[in-house]
Amino acid sequence: MFDPFKDFEQAGYLRNRYGEKDPKIVQELEHQLFRAGLGEALTHLAKCRDLVYEDFLQVHQILFSAFYPWAGQDRTVTASKIAVTKSGTWFSHPLDSRRAVEAGLRIARDKQRLRQRPGEVMGLFAYAHPFLDGNGRTMLVVHSELCHRAGFSIEWQRTRKLDYLSALSAEIASPGRGILDHYLLPFVDDRKERPWWGGAIGALPGLDGQSIEDTVEGDYKNVDVSQKYREFIERRAYRTDLHE
Repeated sequence: MFDPFKDFEQAGYLRNRYGEKDPKIVQELEHQLFRAGLGEALTHLAKCRDLVYEDFLQVHQILFSAFYPWAGQDRTVTASKIAVTKSGTWFSHPLDSRRAVEAGLRIARDKQRLRQRPGEVMGLFAYAHPFLDGNGRTMLVVHSELCHRAGFSIEWQRTRKLDYLSALSAEIASPGRGILDHYLLPFVDDRKERPWWGGAIGALPGLDGQSIEDTVEGDYKNVDVSQKYREFIERRAYRTDLHE
């Protein structure tokens, strides 16, 4: 059980407002609230002249605040000292989440570059992993808005969840090598209006939250944890997400 707060028995999964512990009920509530808030999230993004990190946080707050009181707060607030992984994939240090998201947003400001490198942008968002839960749905909404502004859409309903997640994990581990770009480009289509792709996102069966849980790898102060994280970063060999 993913329990970064170490109070699951007292407060339920990630201190949700209902104190719910049953994973199936948590997943269902999350998904229903995501669908309920999707229209408001799209409206917010449509009003933004340029998308910035704070909009990323705001989308998460809109989608999940009815379930999580910490929605919209990134890991610098909720878990600043904890290393989080999933199936051997390490996510960014909390202090690097903003820079990773902003690196993806910089690429996306060039519409032609985004059309050529949609997977690299998504990989940066995924590596950032700003939130304790709801990252995948939040970044999908933001990414879809960026594609919309660039004049195209990705037919997510044609993708296969396991294939996509496999390519995404490989992209996080080896960014900038076109792994996720190669997977996503066959699904690129003409631009569609927000109500259409918003409805398509809301109906995706793979967004029901039923996937492998994150893992608390440990405190960054732990020598072994810190060493493993540094080794993962060195293997990534991708520094622009931190320094551009």
